[in-house]
Amino acid sequence: MEFINSKNTTFVQSAYFIISGFIGIPNIRYYFVFLCFIYIFSVVGNSLVMIVIILDRMLRSPKYIAVFNLALTDLLSSCALVPKVLDISLFNHYYISYNNCLTFMFFCFTLTSMQAFNLVVLSFDRVMAIMYPLHYQMRVSHKVILSLIAFFFLLAITLTLIAVGLLTRLSFCKSVIIQSYYCDHGPMYRLGCNDVTPNYIIGFLAIILVLAFPLAFIVGSYCCIGYSLSKISTFRERVKAFKTCTGHLSLVAIYFLPIIFVYVFWPVIHPNARIINLSMTSVMPPMLNPIIYVLQTQEIKESLRRLMKSRVQAKLEVFRLKPL
Repeated sequence: MEFINSKNTTFVQSAYFIISGFIGIPNIRYYFVFLCFIYIFSVVGNSLVMIVIILDRMLRSPKYIAVFNLALTDLLSSCALVPKVLDISLFNHYYISYNNCLTFMFFCFTLTSMQAFNLVVLSFDRVMAIMYPLHYQMRVSHKVILSLIAFFFLLAITLTLIAVGLLTRLSFCKSVIIQSYYCDHGPMYRLGCNDVTPNYIIGFLAIILVLAFPLAFIVGSYCCIGYSLSKISTFRERVKAFKTCTGHLSLVAIYFLPIIFVYVFWPVIHPNARIINLSMTSVMPPMLNPIIYVLQTQEIKESLRRLMKSRVQAKLEVFRLKPL
């Protein structure tokens, strides 16, 4: 530890932290095997969605720019979190240096925040498509979607930089054991010996901006969508319009419901179950999102059929032209 004396106080900057989240949980190695499979499916699924969008020119609409960004964010968040968690837990690398811990936190928090903000962008796209179908292409352009994505990336990076920066002012004089499965902001700042009020404020502000605001915006958007659908005369047309939202609604449920469950039942959940549930809320959405979009989005399913058909035709053509 590094000690800095200043008149009547001593500032203690820890050289390392200890990640203790999974220590002592029975049969935890089976869960790590499960995490490995989740990671593989997440990387393959999100890479497939991105490749399909890149290769198919018919998927260059503003909506699929947002879908591509969601897949990219999910891929990066899985790569930032899961390999490091497995390295810490499987190979007993519980000690992590001070700077590495802050860097780990920065990437995990930034990318997790972007997952929520991507759902806001997709919600904006859906509400514009259903409420203003005749003016959709004019209101939702590539420039608008890219501007929203850029704004939310800057917001996520700024929030995380402030949160990480405020941790550097804390003195860790009592304990360096983080009661979580990664370098989590809450368990870290609570280890501080000096005033943690600024850290509490930025943590509360992050919850409002990253969780409460996106959820409120999405709920408000679907209230508007429901009102617009009620004006459609035939039931068949209502169902057809609503089907375009089912994929997005599934993503919203997968992201927000586990988080709400953990925080609502926080006092009564066993600490081990709480840590596993929190880790699941981080790793499951990146795996399930591409599956949902492939299964529930007609355009992507048709694009996959076209790409597979063209690939098969190309192979048959090469085989036909190959001399005997």
